[in-house]
Amino acid sequence: MSRNPLTAAQVAARLGVKQSTVYAYVSRGALHRTVAEDGRTSRFDAAEVEELARRGRPRTDSRRLGTVDVVLSSSLTSMVDDELAYRGRRAVELARSSSFEAVAEFLWSGLAPELAGEPPTWTARAEGLDTARAVTRALPTASPVTEQLAVVTAALACANPLRIDLQPEAVRRHAATLIATLVEVLPPMAGAPGLTGRSTRRSRPDAPSGTSVAERLWSRLTSESATPKRIRVLDAALILLADHELATSTLAARLAASTRADPYAVVLSGLGAVSGLLHGAAGHAPFQMLTDARSLGSPERAVALALATHGAVPGMGHPLYAEADPRATCLLELLMPLVSRRDRVVLEGVLDAAEATSRSRPNIDLATAALAFTMQMPSAATEAIFALARMAGWVAHAIEEYGEAPLRFRTRALYDGPPVA
Repeated sequence: MSRNPLTAAQVAARLGVKQSTVYAYVSRGALHRTVAEDGRTSRFDAAEVEELARRGRPRTDSRRLGTVDVVLSSSLTSMVDDELAYRGRRAVELARSSSFEAVAEFLWSGLAPELAGEPPTWTARAEGLDTARAVTRALPTASPVTEQLAVVTAALACANPLRIDLQPEAVRRHAATLIATLVEVLPPMAGAPGLTGRSTRRSRPDAPSGTSVAERLWSRLTSESATPKRIRVLDAALILLADHELATSTLAARLAASTRADPYAVVLSGLGAVSGLLHGAAGHAPFQMLTDARSLGSPERAVALALATHGAVPGMGHPLYAEADPRATCLLELLMPLVSRRDRVVLEGVLDAAEATSRSRPNIDLATAALAFTMQMPSAATEAIFALARMAGWVAHAIEEYGEAPLRFRTRALYDGPPVA
């Protein structure tokens, strides 16, 4: 312990968090404390606090053997005191007042949504649509949605020779066109089996209706009517999922951008990582839990089944938030007034049982699953919403990475194999 130990208030000020968060770090092993002579007051080692401040906000498992902490400077997303902010603007406030397109442009350029005027309308190019539709028709009917997005992205890259232009304005244009095209050709999921996590394909999908990404995506996810309030909730989900600091898929995207890979390749790198069951596909398990609660007629039995299957209650808790995932809180608040009485009973029962069992709060995976479940979407919708939303963040990080020195990542391996013969 240093000669001049810090108080909890001083530690909170240095780390930019609440005092309750400081004690949460202690309980998670990220900080150590001693007790002052009065037997009540906590004291903290200034050097340890400074090292934590340098590394950044700790995960609950950051001390687990084999984990690697990567710390990068970024002006895009911050998470302080259980608040998620994009370029200094709280994500939950943007989710309640803005559009996905405006927030994506904000992440890409820094132009605040209220200064941008009307939300931009993203459109697909005719030649790109022809290519994407041809590729989509050739895919097996039961292709997982993230793999569909990856295949179409690769095809669109081949159809756009100017993708090598890495100037910020060109990258923004590529990204808007890519996302618009992916939504346009995404096979409708309405009527798909909810438990498979896969979509069904019509022989010739109808063009989606509406002008915004949320409006056009809605018709691909469900046959329920697209009321303005429902579109508002889907738009909010896309905004809340747009970026989340250096999540695994975002780091993969930045690594690709550091090699000066084009925006399509950056998105492909992100899609590879986001397809995992512990990342973009994490919404399937809580969706199943909600479906089981409805079919079994017992939220408690559904939560118990999920706990037995996964070893933990899916969709509960988050390593980067000491108390609650603000994205889940916001999305559930927006969603609840639109939920039918029957589904509300199921959803509230599962939330109560899950919180009592896990002693934690719901995260964005459960909230997105709740959106899909109550709006009669298939399980695959959770993955589609996550992947399409996060493309905005991947591109923002790519633009930022293009401004750094190339090939700056060089991690080393500590060899522990057999001796060299």
